Amino acid sequence: MFNLDVLFSVGNIVLFMAIFTRLSGLFASAPVFSTYPIPTQVKVWLSAVIAFILFPIVQANSNFVTPNSVPALTLILFKEYLTGYVIGYCANILFSGIELGVNTFTIQMGLAADQAINPSSGGRSPVLTQAYTYLATMIFIGLGAHQWLFSALYNSFKSLPVGYTITLSPELVNQIIIVTGQLFSVGLGIALPIFGILFITDVLLGFTSKMMPQMNIFMVSLPLKIYLGLLLSLMFMRPMAEHMAVLIEQFVTRIALIF
Repeated sequence: MFNLDVLFSVGNIVLFMAIFTRLSGLFASAPVFSTYPIPTQVKVWLSAVIAFILFPIVQANSNFVTPNSVPALTLILFKEYLTGYVIGYCANILFSGIELGVNTFTIQMGLAADQAINPSSGGRSPVLTQAYTYLATMIFIGLGAHQWLFSALYNSFKSLPVGYTITLSPELVNQIIIVTGQLFSVGLGIALPIFGILFITDVLLGFTSKMMPQMNIFMVSLPLKIYLGLLLSLMFMRPMAEHMAVLIEQFVTRIALIF
């Protein structure tokens, strides 16, 4: 029989708040969950349900000391939110890299003015970028990568337990910096095949412009570059999807090992 006085004690309530706050940080930055079309109420209730599931496990394996002041409680909650946010941020680096890479060759195609709201970031990006973002999202869900994020968050309660102590080892900081630095390598890997072909096309058009200076060859060839870019996007769609799947597996595996 449960003792409600013990179950709803100040220490248990504060511990539950800490777990809930770490989950809130994850949902605020993790791919898929941080997209703005998802209602805030859904994310709050989902965080509460998962925190309720994790609470007895964390309570049994932690030596949490209840803070005795509001500033101490604020410091703990800030640390918990930051921990969850960093886990989701490391995973979201992959989607930012994909968006950066696709933006690079869409601008080369001449679609810089084709801007619409991107639900994954809340900003404006070309429609073709959104298509690749949706593709990466479906691969992310299909591989069950969100389960790896929850696994990383669960393990983070062992490496970064709830409390005042903030243990940032050099290895942890170094791994986070390495993951963040892969933003440009991911973007380059996504953009290079199509961007390289479009760049060679621009070079050939430049030679053609020298042979026919009376014609503004770059304005005439703009529809050609758009058609060529869309054709290359369809041709490289499957290899890019396979490349994205490998990248997602590498990212979520590294994040799980870091935390």
